[in-house]
Amino acid sequence: MTNFDLKDRSAIVGVGNSNFGRRLMRSPIDLAGDAIASALDDAGLARADLDGMIVSFGSPIGADGDTLAQVLGLKLRTYNQTWAHGRFTASCIQWAAMIVNAGLANAVACLAAVSFSGLRRPMMGGGGDREGAREAGGGHGEDPVYGMTSPGAGAALVARRYFERYGCSSRELAAVPVAFRKHASMNPGAIMREVFDVNDHQQSRFVCEPLHLLDYCLINDGASCVIVTTAERARDCKKPPVYISGMQGLPGGHDEFIWAYPGLGVAQQPAFEYEAELQPVYKMAGITPQDVDALFTYDAFSILAWIALERWGFCKPGEAAGFTQNGRIELGGELPMNTNGGLLSEGHIMGWNHQVEIVRQLRGDCGARQIPNAETIQWANAYGDSLIYHR
Repeated sequence: MTNFDLKDRSAIVGVGNSNFGRRLMRSPIDLAGDAIASALDDAGLARADLDGMIVSFGSPIGADGDTLAQVLGLKLRTYNQTWAHGRFTASCIQWAAMIVNAGLANAVACLAAVSFSGLRRPMMGGGGDREGAREAGGGHGEDPVYGMTSPGAGAALVARRYFERYGCSSRELAAVPVAFRKHASMNPGAIMREVFDVNDHQQSRFVCEPLHLLDYCLINDGASCVIVTTAERARDCKKPPVYISGMQGLPGGHDEFIWAYPGLGVAQQPAFEYEAELQPVYKMAGITPQDVDALFTYDAFSILAWIALERWGFCKPGEAAGFTQNGRIELGGELPMNTNGGLLSEGHIMGWNHQVEIVRQLRGDCGARQIPNAETIQWANAYGDSLIYHR
């Protein structure tokens, strides 16, 4: 039987972003074209070299894959797209790694292009229209039956449950958006670059209590792209490859709620004391959390950073509030997180902008926000999927 161990058998060889902003008045196809062109140039590849594509977040919010391939004149051997939100970022890259190693394509462009500016209100929650949100690919934590009519309401429920269970507060949570904004201030591509402090956070208005405005991600337009190929082909590309050492898929079922780890007791979840055993992604990569130089996570709401830290064993349940204080997750700290500024400050590209930043960090291309001697970086989320990259 053929050994299909995928550790270090695929790599990201090119990354690119469009510009990010609000009301750019550009279509997702236009934005995607910029990101793909930038990633191809980064890799030293031509459009003709792309024979695979995975579009995360297709039409109507994002770029329709068929139209995109047609407009760009691509000849694809294999193509797929999802309509789901940022939960599928890691899954798309995992699929690409399997595709290139199965010989179904040589180089796969994985991308998201979004134009939130043109969305109908119900698709972002509100108005009790749960099905409107489902046009974006399923529930985002909203449940009007319980008064939760937006993704933020679901995240607020998680935050309230966490605060009451572990005896902490919004003031401690402020350390997360404060840190990410500091990182964004060093990122010329970030939308929000003006730093703020804990008091500013506390004085910002509640959107859905206990979450303040500064706990919420941006809503913007933009696109990001990464190009995946085999480790063997990667050696012939323009930039040093960044290898995919570990992968872990997206879980589902009764224990899972999009913004919480199992056992927290949110919505349909049973309540029990969660214990973060060594996750399969670490076994595949041959490392432990202590070997990770930086952690990137899907930060649609600041509480998700705490949930991710605990789900992936960087600290025990209830300890994330203390873990994130005193600059520990900032550049120069023990575990830098989301050095691009994240969804909270750089821009909301479904976590794809985080993948671009990870690759640039491992190449040493991040300038003032560079993590010294970064070798291993993890993408790991509150909802249970992960990638581990190394150079």
